[in-house]
Amino acid sequence: MVSYRYKPPAPLDRFVEVIWVMGAPAAPHAKERLLPDGSVELVFDLGSGRFPIFTSENLARREFFRGSVVCGPHSQPFGIDTSNGTNVAGVHFKAGGAYPFLKLPFGELHNMHASLDTLWGRATAARVRDQLLEAPGPQAKAHVLERELLAIAAGQPERHAAVAHALNEFHSTPEAKKISAVTDEIGISPRHFIDIFRSEVGLTPKLFCRVRRFQQVLRQISTGARIHWPSVALDAGYFDQAHFIHDFRAFSGINPSAYLSDYQGHVNHVPVKHTALNA
Repeated sequence: MVSYRYKPPAPLDRFVEVIWVMGAPAAPHAKERLLPDGSVELVFDLGSGRFPIFTSENLARREFFRGSVVCGPHSQPFGIDTSNGTNVAGVHFKAGGAYPFLKLPFGELHNMHASLDTLWGRATAARVRDQLLEAPGPQAKAHVLERELLAIAAGQPERHAAVAHALNEFHSTPEAKKISAVTDEIGISPRHFIDIFRSEVGLTPKLFCRVRRFQQVLRQISTGARIHWPSVALDAGYFDQAHFIHDFRAFSGINPSAYLSDYQGHVNHVPVKHTALNA
């Protein structure tokens, strides 16, 4: 198994969480459920070149992408095929970080996937994939992606200052600080702020904060510590446990107990079992 993660230095570190390379044999489960975190992922298939994505509420609908795929910002789960092994490389962008490199109003990709061909052009996407295939090892493959991102952004990627400020505030205090307070600090109208934020991040500020709160819950319950569900809900800022469970199901497609039952060490990758599809 190959698992390599590379955190690029400035200026990419403000936009990219990690560049990664993964190679693994077929898993015991045929699918994995990927849970939303409000970010964008760029993935190159280095095996067959045919990348299946499972969508719909029960992960039953399948779409195929050739060579590469952009996974837009999600607020619902989707699935990947793990039955034939994995040989992929990709970029996990920070929230709003993909905008300078893909030049797309990301609200158009909310809960969607797109071929990189349509964003970078078929020739560019194919050239990058060919370079990844020719690179001798995981580190070299990661540097291929690093170079391409810098070239596409002309070396100095930028984001809107209002979005950068808001994301910093939402990450540091996702619930304690009201969205209205952040817009007051920015000094632009709420409507204009929502439009800019949705264009660069792909979600409205309110939905983004809900997804971040969901991620806070996942980090808390996946530690292995004894769980007291009412306290988990309260600590995350939910009004009550019913509200917490509703949001958990909306973002994951399963309930919290099913998540813990299927959890295998990766917060946002959960094996899909037959019983979990309708949990």
